[in-house]
Amino acid sequence: MIILGLTGSIGMGKSTTAQMFADAGIPVQSSDETVHRLYAGRAAPLIEAAFPGATAENGVDREKLSAAVLGNPEAMARLEAIIHPLVWEEQQAFLEKARAAGADMVVLDIPLLFETGGETRVDKVIVVSAAPEIQRRRVLARPGMTEAKLDSILARQTPDAEKRKRADFIIDTGKGFDAARADVAEIIRHLREQSLG
Repeated sequence: MIILGLTGSIGMGKSTTAQMFADAGIPVQSSDETVHRLYAGRAAPLIEAAFPGATAENGVDREKLSAAVLGNPEAMARLEAIIHPLVWEEQQAFLEKARAAGADMVVLDIPLLFETGGETRVDKVIVVSAAPEIQRRRVLARPGMTEAKLDSILARQTPDAEKRKRADFIIDTGKGFDAARADVAEIIRHLREQSLG
């Protein structure tokens, strides 16, 4: 089973691209969705213990948690030490299930793939990218997003140029989503052909 790591900086179209793989019948596991689930469940008491007042009755209050960790590398490291092992566990369960179902390839959608050393746990890396001006326009259109917030997020992410250098495949969503969908189909075809050869 080929394990693909899908990554890309904020606003590059990674989630949309992940959905294209899912639409093509490839099992996809989203780290962001996993974190959302964990925040509403088993991670909440651990986060409350580390960051008192960061949870509410439905689990982690993302705004309060964000206020507690943004711009504070020590607090961010503490949060990551709680959440990353839980996400890793969920990924392992997903991979076992996909293997048991006979999947020939899967996608792990991991925004911080390079930042967490995740590229060592996948067979191929796909980077979703777009021109910087397209990225900024997309992200600044999001509710509650500001230039300062975007700059703070980008400062924590491996630069796009570096990601592109380390990628096995690049999908440029700046060319439009039809082109991206064609790239997804080509990557799947290429990898299946390679594994048969």
